[in-house]
Amino acid sequence: MTDPRTDPRTGRSRRRLTATVTDLQVVRQRGYLVRVVLGDADRIEAENSLRELGLLADTAGSDAVASVLVRRHQADPALLIGSGKVAEIAAEVAALDIDVVVFDNELTPAQQRNLQQRFHVDVVDRVALILDIFAQHATSHEGRIQVELAQHRYRLPRLRGRGVEMSRLGAGINTRGPGETRLETDRRRILERVSKLESELRSSRRSRATMAKARKRSEIPVVSLVGYTNAGKSTLFNQLTDAGALVEDRLFATLDSTVRRRQLPNGRPVLVSDTVGFVRRLPHQLIESFRSTLEEVNQASLLLHVVDAADPDPDSQIAAVREVLRQIGAGTIDELMVINKIDVAEPAMVSRLEALHPDAVAIAAATGQSIDALLDAVADRLEGVTTEVDLVVPYDRGDVVARLHDVGEVLGEDHVATGTRIRVKLPKIDADRYLEFATR
Repeated sequence: MTDPRTDPRTGRSRRRLTATVTDLQVVRQRGYLVRVVLGDADRIEAENSLRELGLLADTAGSDAVASVLVRRHQADPALLIGSGKVAEIAAEVAALDIDVVVFDNELTPAQQRNLQQRFHVDVVDRVALILDIFAQHATSHEGRIQVELAQHRYRLPRLRGRGVEMSRLGAGINTRGPGETRLETDRRRILERVSKLESELRSSRRSRATMAKARKRSEIPVVSLVGYTNAGKSTLFNQLTDAGALVEDRLFATLDSTVRRRQLPNGRPVLVSDTVGFVRRLPHQLIESFRSTLEEVNQASLLLHVVDAADPDPDSQIAAVREVLRQIGAGTIDELMVINKIDVAEPAMVSRLEALHPDAVAIAAATGQSIDALLDAVADRLEGVTTEVDLVVPYDRGDVVARLHDVGEVLGEDHVATGTRIRVKLPKIDADRYLEFATR
């Protein structure tokens, strides 16, 4: 149940959460959004980013009551924005009973402290907001470790002036910590915790590498779904694999990668992988902490880049995704663009994207429209990384014949005196595994 508390700084009640074992009621915060445009930055891009900030705030549990776009020639070192604008926003914050001011820009620790003193409410930036969402949605053990590590890396330089709490059970942005108990703010103990988490992630990374090697040995190509958050990757993943993955109309609904097997129309099996969605200016703390998860994309034979055609600015989303792919070393992997949500997108936008990306496949993952065409396109793309071989496998090596049927596309098979003659398409990188059976 809710427990209104009076803020000694303002005399107003603060929306916070208390809970019993049997009752947990979350009260949504009232948020005020701020985007600062510096120099000659594009105003339209800034407006789109501010709109996205509202979606992020909604996902984190805050209702955007008001927002403002502030243009400045350069950032104020102490406040980011000028003192006059700070006073103006402070007055609106008080009048609108705001709980949290969210900046779309990244704030320095000093700027955050100074603004919090002026506004008399919590002040967070885009990085803290995204970290908060990840803290809500991480479900696997590894995911929680990665989020906690990212939060510590973000909060360490902000310990000064933050008070004695690093973690508190709360209902608002920036109140969800790495755990549900208080953490000592002593720098040494936090660093020790960071060291322990990094060690656990290294162990997890070794396990992932082992699994990746096993998948590579299986000779089954991996197709990874990548794209901007909320582009419809999990919906498409379910269409392709019947996996029943969580689908929500919220940003970052999927954090943990999932892999399922699928057979293509030509009979060839593939492994389909769903991954975390990307976003503009994805915090570097998250890229570092989630690197082991993101680097699974590097094992893919083909990337399905899912694009939301219903978004007002899909081009910047495409650029943001490709930038993250570049950062994790996956920028050179073969990519097939998938223009999604054509059932609700403007036809003109779909046509524009198809003209810009002539090899793309336009689909509606929610309805299943053109999924068969997508599967055909995937099969055609993977043909480019296969080779056709003629083999004669001795009769006492039935395991090899079974394996070829399982992982390749068998084009012909008959029996000769020395064994089973089989003509098959295989991944080029694995074809030399069977050179001993090649016909001369």
